[in-house]
Amino acid sequence: MKNTSKNKKHFGTITDNHRLSPAEMADLLADELELDNQEELIAPAPKKPNRAEKATVTVATEEVESGKSRYELITPEHGVPIKAWVKGVAIEDPARKQLLNVAQLPFIHKWVAAMPDVHWGIGATVGSVIPTKGAIIPAAVGVDIGCGMAAVRTTLKATDLPDNLKNIRTAIEKAVPHGRTDNGGRNDRGAWANIPARQMEVWETLQPGYDRILDKHPKLRRGNDLNHLGTLGTGNHFIEVCLDESDDVWFMLHSGSRGVGNRIGTYFIELAKKDMQRVLGNLPDKDLAYFNEGTEHFNDYFEAVSWAQNFARTNRELMMEAVKQSVAETGELPPFSASIEVVNCHHNYVQRELHYGEHVFVTRKGAVRAGEGDMGIIPGSMGARSFIVRGKGNPESFNSCSHGAGRKMSRGEAKRRFTVEDHERATAGIECRKDKDVIDETPAAYKDIDAVMNAQSDLVEIVHTLRQVVCVKG
Repeated sequence: MKNTSKNKKHFGTITDNHRLSPAEMADLLADELELDNQEELIAPAPKKPNRAEKATVTVATEEVESGKSRYELITPEHGVPIKAWVKGVAIEDPARKQLLNVAQLPFIHKWVAAMPDVHWGIGATVGSVIPTKGAIIPAAVGVDIGCGMAAVRTTLKATDLPDNLKNIRTAIEKAVPHGRTDNGGRNDRGAWANIPARQMEVWETLQPGYDRILDKHPKLRRGNDLNHLGTLGTGNHFIEVCLDESDDVWFMLHSGSRGVGNRIGTYFIELAKKDMQRVLGNLPDKDLAYFNEGTEHFNDYFEAVSWAQNFARTNRELMMEAVKQSVAETGELPPFSASIEVVNCHHNYVQRELHYGEHVFVTRKGAVRAGEGDMGIIPGSMGARSFIVRGKGNPESFNSCSHGAGRKMSRGEAKRRFTVEDHERATAGIECRKDKDVIDETPAAYKDIDAVMNAQSDLVEIVHTLRQVVCVKG
């Protein structure tokens, strides 16, 4: 893009001095894996940097504000540029280094885009948009395949809600399995012990595609699948009752493909590394192992990840059905409907799209499609505002926006820094858990959602502003 504005430009270096300590690595791995840690998760140990990682990387950083776009342009010495919508929000050095690693790959289309909620993640940066030609990086999609949001506006008003919302929260918790116990085993409260008829009915539409994947990759057979359909998970997954700017009542939830998606993601990440074993050392990071388009494993992965994304969307639909029914059956509300506005969007996924005249694979890891008119959901933390948004179709972000506020500290750091009393103050007036096991999700562990929204005002417009009154956590 030709820029006619007066831009601020500076040069800097990112060196191996910015590598994570073992303690920081452990915290960040816990952040990434706790999103939905139902099953056998492969947590890579801190590794010695290869030659590419040891090298000092010289970058030029330029603030661009011209026309419809406003971003930080990072121009590395090697690789494609990075356009980062981070004005007014922090981006830590480990996340910046990951973006530079991805930018060195030979099949990136045009540039890499970073959203304002960007932070370190396994494989690739959370809050990144990676367009690729002729290849897909499984670890960039991650193991929480198809994770995303769903929201519906109801005909209820704030005045219809009871003064005490405890029964509403309890009804939702009973209707939707959540959390994880028994190490994910037979007595796990986060899975179905007895599969409901509705889940069995929906599974019949999903099973044929699943069976085709298992026929080719039988190692994926063991583990949870149907028993996780219509369940929430752990970590930052949630269900909320919210009020908008007009005091209309909304139901909103956050979850993905649960154990089966985790298993698919983990399996193909390792398969990509195995396929590239001879040249793995030439990559900036071994987690950036990829499949080349046209190969058997590329086709198998794209089929499997597409199936898992469909499972994730269906999972959210089933939970939303359960939430609406359970709340209605409390007897504490007047009759209502919940189909006025409906949004269901992924924020960890890959799909084919057309950008700058070419068909490419766009991987959004912690990012939402925000094409012109596309509806999306950007949640804050469990004590902050959330937003229903409409995309502006900014081509420079590859029609994308952030997927939330983004963490500003690890789960471990949040547990060390905050107390139950801090959490109670931060969530005052919200019917939710207020115990030590949710301290890592306390609002102060996340970036300022208002700053995040301001940084992407050229990507989305706010349609509704939501504030939660009930929050169910895994």
